[in-house]
Amino acid sequence: MAIGKLIVVCLSGGKFTTNADATLSYSGGDAHATSVTLDTKFDDFKSEVADMWKYDPHSLTIKYFLPNNKRTLITISTDKDVRRFIEFHEDSASADVYVITPMPPAPSDAVSMPCSRSSHTMPNGPVSPVDAPTDFAADEPVSPADAPMYFLPDEEDSEQQKTPGISSWKNCITGIGQTFNTRRELHDALDKFSLAYGFLYTLKNSDGRRFCARCKAEGCPWFFIAPKVSTTKLFRIKKMNDTHTCGVGSKRTHASRKLVTSIVKEKLRDTPTYKPQEIIDDIKRDLGIELNYAQAYGGIAAALEELQGSHRKAYNQLPLLCEKIMETNPGSAAILNTKEDSSFHCIFVAFHASVHGFQNGCRQLLFLDCVPLKSKYRGELFAATALDGNDGIFLLAFAIVDVLSNDNWHWFLEQLKTVLCTSLEITFVADMTKEMSESLSSIFPNCFHSYCLHQLTESLKNKFKGSFTQEVVRVLISEFHGATYAPTAEGFKKCIETIKNISPEAYEWVLQTEPEHWANAFFKGARYNHLKSSVAESFYEWVSDLPAMPITQVIETIRRKMMEFIYTCKIDSDQWSSKLTPSAEENLQRCLVNSRSLEVLLSPDSSFKVCDKLGVINVVSLDNWDCSCREWQIKGLPCSHAAAAIEHIGKNVHDYCCRYFTTEAFRVTYSESINPIPALDRSMQRESSPVQVHPPCIPRPVGRPKERKHAFTSKQAVKRTLQCSKCKKLGHNKRKCKLSV
Repeated sequence: MAIGKLIVVCLSGGKFTTNADATLSYSGGDAHATSVTLDTKFDDFKSEVADMWKYDPHSLTIKYFLPNNKRTLITISTDKDVRRFIEFHEDSASADVYVITPMPPAPSDAVSMPCSRSSHTMPNGPVSPVDAPTDFAADEPVSPADAPMYFLPDEEDSEQQKTPGISSWKNCITGIGQTFNTRRELHDALDKFSLAYGFLYTLKNSDGRRFCARCKAEGCPWFFIAPKVSTTKLFRIKKMNDTHTCGVGSKRTHASRKLVTSIVKEKLRDTPTYKPQEIIDDIKRDLGIELNYAQAYGGIAAALEELQGSHRKAYNQLPLLCEKIMETNPGSAAILNTKEDSSFHCIFVAFHASVHGFQNGCRQLLFLDCVPLKSKYRGELFAATALDGNDGIFLLAFAIVDVLSNDNWHWFLEQLKTVLCTSLEITFVADMTKEMSESLSSIFPNCFHSYCLHQLTESLKNKFKGSFTQEVVRVLISEFHGATYAPTAEGFKKCIETIKNISPEAYEWVLQTEPEHWANAFFKGARYNHLKSSVAESFYEWVSDLPAMPITQVIETIRRKMMEFIYTCKIDSDQWSSKLTPSAEENLQRCLVNSRSLEVLLSPDSSFKVCDKLGVINVVSLDNWDCSCREWQIKGLPCSHAAAAIEHIGKNVHDYCCRYFTTEAFRVTYSESINPIPALDRSMQRESSPVQVHPPCIPRPVGRPKERKHAFTSKQAVKRTLQCSKCKKLGHNKRKCKLSV
């Protein structure tokens, strides 16, 4: 094709069907051809498409498939999407797009519109190279590409995708000559048909070669016989008596497990978070069938297994998945460990693109944190995340382990070392535990361990819980944070003196927590003023919002999110013209504005004295890239004093910024791509490694699981401590005061 130009075949009026391998096929409808270029505007393209079928431009949606991926539909909704669509298909002479509307088309001879199928909508989530957000915290829904997952309708089509009413099921069995693709399909149709007409049936003389059903009422002549068509899997109704003498139409008060699963499966496509009680209420309202909780719960489990695959069997696919990761992404690491009984223990994944990006473009700063997974067999997701030059989340490596333990953290760090350059002086922001410190110092001897500020804050709250009022604790936390972020020893001392005046015990606690591991004034590593291990909280929130799915799909979903994010950042950075990334440029411009009011004096030792309006003097050394206020050293960008000195001698402030904030370093970070991995279908299971991997054997604790608090869900607010209005003491109220006895 011509460079930057693509022939587009627009399809509408047909329908999508899901194949056995989870791919989508489109059939029926009408087609028109047009062309688009890199200069084509989305609004113009949409208007042209609307004119083809006389649609309302505001009601239609345009989607397409990625090359070699027939599982996920990508939405075109902006000018940028049009350009990406062309770039994806630059090696093709033409490409198809699918035009979807929530209402039937206007022409009378048009056929019904398709049910658009997009994949699971996840908050902040990932996963098609076009719809991917530019930040993990984006609210735009995206779709997991090329995954063997179930598909969900778009919001505009959701009303059309509801479970059909009971009256529509009267056409499930039409008569002699009707053909069904499988025995299961025939059985489901008979279940719905009998439910719609209110009668019970029984199967007689049925086997793998024929399907024979009769009305269960004694003497009723209704029956049909559907033999299997030779050399195929098809079943065709050959004989049928559609007359009932049993008085059909009575309410059917029960349903088979297969029917419940079928109904639930349709509903789960619309609402993946469907609860058992909601299913009970909906089926009773719509179909007049009363289910108990166990039936509804079992229906959800069976339907999810049909939609997603077996959670148990997914563990046995892990060896093959590791092979495919390293085969499709050379230089990556995918390490699987099992226990002596062949049960799953842990799996570590680090893609070459991530390792290359971190070592060549990111600050040598890693945040360690974990989040529990929603899974039938539970599990924890460990993650090592970094920050790119635009302060975006960059996932370096992750692992899924059976339980949260110090040994598993140690193993994760050992695998992390195998993929990183040993000469790097990395700063880790992680929990303040003895085991974590020992693991980091032994595995990364040149590293720096920064204690997580969030954990320190929670420890401070718990330490003095009930000892002070809410207002006092808030002041303690505020001063503690002030001491943490204070760039100089003087600022640190001022804050902890305030804490000492409030509580000598709190003052002693602060000193015992080793300020050299968390205070900016004394920390020797480079944290760039990021002090919390939950810096990637938007990523952890996204993981927490993932529905329960097999472990292989969890890994695939994360891979797709990473792939999408890398591609989006690569495309976006091509539009940047400044030397620094947008966020760094914004911070630098703020410092330049503040520097305008400063007075610069040259000192004898080639340093500069910078004086503000209050007469405070800071000494700037351009040769050493430091300032006595220490903000330049801590943040990596010139402070206002340094900016004033640099401009005073006529040099460019951008030349004195840390290289990690440059657009060039950002592009290097995202210069490598993560490649797709073939879906693990049944044929691949037969090719899998002879090593058998079983689900982890971890006994579930008695009672309702306790929700573990995370940095991204914890609130800074402190619960108010009870104070008695009689004795004025803390810990009880007037009603429980001993003085009132």
